[in-house]
Amino acid sequence: MNNHAPSVLLVDDEAQIRRFLRAGFEMDGFSVQDAENGTDGIKNATMRPPDLIILDLALPDIDGSEVLSRLRTWSNVPVIVLSVRSSEDEKVKLLQLGADDYVVKPFGMAELLARSHAAIRRHTRNQSGDPVVNLGRLSIDLANRAVFIESERLSLTRKEFRLLQILAQHAGNVVTHGQLLKEIWGAGHDQDSHYLRIFVRKLRQKIEVDPTQPKLLLTELGVGYRLSTDDSGRATQH
Repeated sequence: MNNHAPSVLLVDDEAQIRRFLRAGFEMDGFSVQDAENGTDGIKNATMRPPDLIILDLALPDIDGSEVLSRLRTWSNVPVIVLSVRSSEDEKVKLLQLGADDYVVKPFGMAELLARSHAAIRRHTRNQSGDPVVNLGRLSIDLANRAVFIESERLSLTRKEFRLLQILAQHAGNVVTHGQLLKEIWGAGHDQDSHYLRIFVRKLRQKIEVDPTQPKLLLTELGVGYRLSTDDSGRATQH
């Protein structure tokens, strides 16, 4: 993303939804282009690459999941999927295909904008190679493998740091159970979610003010975990 207004591509076949989204994003300072089907969406993303894509799943020509798969063959632009499909399996599938986030219709514009900014920040940070992720009172120095709560350095095990590192690299966006298990424990452990629960519980004991009411490390029920940013939107806290 450059220093000018961020750009967003809206891919949705419902004109009313596109108007609603356009109004919200333009009021927030985005430049907006839109497409009413998957073919035009891919074409627009190719000809005028945006900083963010909002992608509906139920498109008239190509399913949104196929559009996402095609985009991911050549682009790492942040993509937030919109859908009325709310099943956990569907969310996991889309995230594994490369979606940065998933918002179920109906939704509030404020939440979508918050998630949009979080996705763009993560992408920008990854592109720039910024080694420090600051999330309120939590600071994660990825290069030096150091974690601080305010000015106090925390003592973390190797796996605890790896878990926090992966979440920090996707701060504001959900990371699935399967992705975390594969990255931390390796292939063949994608069903061992009890390992993950244990380490999340231990990590919350170290980074949360009240581990029973987490504000930093949030749960997306049945899907995965998310490190909260100040405006990353709502998430289920467990």
